[in-house]
Amino acid sequence: MRKYGEGQEKKLIQVVCNKCGRSLRVENGHLKEYCFSADPVFGYFSRKDGTRHHFDLCEDCYDELTGGFAVAADELEETEFL
Repeated sequence: MRKYGEGQEKKLIQVVCNKCGRSLRVENGHLKEYCFSADPVFGYFSRKDGTRHHFDLCEDCYDELTGGFAVAADELEETEFL
């Protein structure tokens, strides 16, 4: 869950992990630790057709989620960081 400030800048104020409720570190409008952010849009053939969800997970909760997969997520090494 993300909270933004008022005004034209809409500066990021807070990011909270939707699973564990921990506040992630934000400084000067920038997130200072890893956060998995999902924004799925549900369409045809879904019971949630026409809705969009948004959630954020801290790295520990992301690891817990993916660690429970029956088929492991693909993991590739990144050599260039943006």
